[in-house]
Amino acid sequence: MRIAPILIASLINILYADPFTLIKKETNTSSTPTLLVIGGIHGNEPGSYFATAILAQYYQITKGNLWIIPDLNRLSIQRDNRGVNGDLNRKFADIDPNDPDIDIVQKIQQVITEPQVGVVLNLHDGHGFYRKKYQNTIFNPNAWGQTCVIDQDALDRERPFGNLNQIASNISNELNANLIETHHLFDVRNTNTKLDDEVMKHSLTYFAVTHNKPAFAIETSKNLSTLHEKVFYQLQAIEGYMKYMGIEFERPFELTPKTLEKIVTLKGNVTINNNLYLSLDDLKNSLSLIPLQSERNDFKFSHPLGSVRHNKQSYDLYIGNKKIGSLIPSYYPTDNCKGLLAIEMDGKVKNFTFATDFFVTADFKVINDNSKMRVNIIGFTKRGVKDESNFPVALKDFDTNYSIDTLNKSYRIEFYEQSRFCGMVLAYFK
Repeated sequence: MRIAPILIASLINILYADPFTLIKKETNTSSTPTLLVIGGIHGNEPGSYFATAILAQYYQITKGNLWIIPDLNRLSIQRDNRGVNGDLNRKFADIDPNDPDIDIVQKIQQVITEPQVGVVLNLHDGHGFYRKKYQNTIFNPNAWGQTCVIDQDALDRERPFGNLNQIASNISNELNANLIETHHLFDVRNTNTKLDDEVMKHSLTYFAVTHNKPAFAIETSKNLSTLHEKVFYQLQAIEGYMKYMGIEFERPFELTPKTLEKIVTLKGNVTINNNLYLSLDDLKNSLSLIPLQSERNDFKFSHPLGSVRHNKQSYDLYIGNKKIGSLIPSYYPTDNCKGLLAIEMDGKVKNFTFATDFFVTADFKVINDNSKMRVNIIGFTKRGVKDESNFPVALKDFDTNYSIDTLNKSYRIEFYEQSRFCGMVLAYFK
């Protein structure tokens, strides 16, 4: 399934600044309020961060403004842990200066209190199915799943979108009109934080409310059987809030569980140091001898939830809480080698730059007239030569142990000048 991500709206700023990613999709910053959607405050609630990732990748804003944070608690997301440094959603009233999460908390507080932000949505997956009357351990008043959560009925001071209970009730009713199963029913859960809930006084939404910002939490149930069901409800709710705020949008797919079942499996690609490119779909569990820099490597993922964790042996690649594969490095100094790359594919010559890919049916040949540049086609061996350019190479000529994908159809072409790594191009056999 190929659904092209929409990453170009009227204005989009993607700020890949630690400790989280802030994506701004804006059409008019001066006259319309902004909806801020936050995913991943708890690392073991994937419905929240995969929904925000799809929102960031595929939605185009045609009127209004949308800010998205898909990976608020990135390390906990990688580890599929509620909070590796404790519950991040219990640190907004006060936080120890030595707490490892202090940078996250202070920076998201700055974002929330930006004058442009008009409504805050904090996404979660919660236990069970909320019911006002106790039925059993799954359906009861203490459950959080399938709720629109508010801290109080309305803001203390009059403000647009300040009638929290009315808005949350309307959104719940809209969700209930399009349920996958009847028992997935949504309801409003009012924690009455100021009077009744000391714990929730430390939450992100209550911090927003105390700064006169309308704030809501959306909780899909952890007891839903699949990730795409959680994402389906999250996106429906987000769209409801966007429509309520007058934010108009387009998306290149029909919002159905069946469509989302496919989209949530797409992983995209990663570019490393602007000279090395890997497709992450069908990537093998482990790739060896990847030419990287010894001190600093810049990983740029096309997927909003792409991240990397470096350990002693490898660089582990993640999409959300899913480990995609490990890169075992071979360290080289790099060089900005000049010139276009010429590759003959199925009899036609095309030019390429580093960190790109191409598709070939029969064979390809790297055309190299630069005596200083050496070509190494990983998985292909031509006896007696050090430079593997100017030889036709077909799929049958490769050792499949060196493919990057599980289908054994993708192979690396690496370029060197003396001992310095220039870059790589990826070849895909159809």
